[in-house]
Amino acid sequence: MLKTTYILIIALFLFQGVRAQSDSTLKKSPIKTLSDKRFTQLISGEYLFDDIEQVARLNHYPMPDAALKFKKELSLSPVQITKISAITAELHRKRVEMGNFIVTNETTLDKLMKKGTDNGSIIFYANRSGLYYGELRNAILQACLSTGNALAPQQITKLETLTAHN
Repeated sequence: MLKTTYILIIALFLFQGVRAQSDSTLKKSPIKTLSDKRFTQLISGEYLFDDIEQVARLNHYPMPDAALKFKKELSLSPVQITKISAITAELHRKRVEMGNFIVTNETTLDKLMKKGTDNGSIIFYANRSGLYYGELRNAILQACLSTGNALAPQQITKLETLTAHN
C-alpha cells in the first residue's frame, strides 16, 4: 500500500512537470478578454477557429495543411505540392497578421472601457473586430478554394476519407 502511494505521488509530480512544460510555451496575455492560450494562438498564427472553414469542407474544399499532411497518400505532384505549400504559407502569414490586428483592437477596446469612452469609439472598434474576423475567415475560405482547385476530384475524395479517419 505504501509503495503504491509513493508511485502515485511520483506520477503526480511528473504529470505536473509535463503540464508546466507545455504551458510554458504560452505567452502571457495583456488583455483580460483573451486567455493566454488564445492570445498565443492569435499572435503565432496557430489555427483556432475550427468552424470557420466548415462551409468549405462541407462543400469539398479542403484545408491546405490537410492536403500536405497526406501528400504521399494523395500522390501529389511536385507542382501541386509547390502550389499548396504557397497557399499554406500565405494563410499562415494572414493568420499572424489578423491575429495581431485582433489583439491590438482588443487592447484598444479594453483601454477605452477602462477609462470610459463615448459610444462612437465603442461602435468603431467593435465593428473593426468584425472586419478582422471576417478578413481571417475570407483568407481561410480562399485557401480552401485554392487548395480544392489544385487537387483532382479523386484526390479530394481520398483526402476526405483520410481526414475522417484521423
